[in-house]
Amino acid sequence: MKTYNFKIYGNKYAVEVGEIEDNMVDVTVNGAPYKVELDMELKPRTVVKPVVTVAAPPKAQAAAPAQKVAPAAPTGGGGTLNSPLPGTVLDVFVRPGDAVKVGQRLLLLEAMKMENNIDADRDGVIKEVKVNKSDAVMEGQVLVVFE
Repeated sequence: MKTYNFKIYGNKYAVEVGEIEDNMVDVTVNGAPYKVELDMELKPRTVVKPVVTVAAPPKAQAAAPAQKVAPAAPTGGGGTLNSPLPGTVLDVFVRPGDAVKVGQRLLLLEAMKMENNIDADRDGVIKEVKVNKSDAVMEGQVLVVFE
């Protein structure tokens, strides 16, 4: 719960903003509870918690250690893996027909000057790789399709 102090036309208000469900918010103003409807729909935020892994840089160039990104959540019956963040594909490690296991590295994605491993979120066989090396991708874009 967040608390804010407002001064409106010389009157002081202590406002506590509580839970938001759908477009309804629990708000307490100077101790009086209210249910407030938001004027616009809020979209849920996707939080990606990176886990840093140390990798040996290539001999030809020194590089920052690879950052491991939690695999994107499965998107349903289609069996796809979507990009968890925008960036550029540095390398693709799988081809159609390859069998993969959960946690296996599929792609290397550069985002904000960090290398991010994109790992398989399920066991399966790669049906289609939708990106190539050096492609720019957007958050939510389909990267790999599973059979």
